[in-house]
Formats: sequence, structure tokens, C-alpha cells
Amino acid sequence: MTFIEFKKLLLDAEITLPKFSKLIKVSEKNLQSYKKKGEVPNAIAVIAVCFAAMHQSGMDYRSMVDALRLKAKVKKGAGFAKTRKKESSD
Repeated sequence: MTFIEFKKLLLDAEITLPKFSKLIKVSEKNLQSYKKKGEVPNAIAVIAVCFAAMHQSGMDYRSMVDALRLKAKVKKGAGFAKTRKKESSD
């Protein structure tokens, strides 16, 4: 799915990109990066299609997603670790 198609689905679901990112606990910056790539990942595309269809059917998808109590992923890895510097005992 192209980024433009994705944005149109968000309009159909009556949700903005910032609110979408908060709802599904994915950083807005991450979602914006798909604009450069031109495509969104399959999982994000499926979510957008479902949200649009649910909204058109009169379903409150926001409360359903909120009930999942999703948590944002914490960045892990070499560049993200919070470490204390060792004090040298010279």
C-alpha cells in the first residue's frame, strides 16, 4: 500500500496521523518515514483498512484498541543502553 493510500484510509477512519500513532503506540516519526519509502508495511496497512471499515460500520475502534492496553516498544541495543561510566581507580 502506498503512503498516499494509507493517508486516505486515515481520513476515511477520521483519525489524524499523530492520533493514529498514539493509538497503536508507534512513533509518529516512524510512520512519517514511510512517506520517503513510498509504502507502508503490511501490518500498518491492515490496521488502517480495518479502522476505516470499522468506522464506516459505526464501530468505535478507538475504545477497542484502548482496551488492549498496548505499550510502546522500548528501544534496545548498543546505542540505546543507559550505562554508568566506570570510575577508574588509578
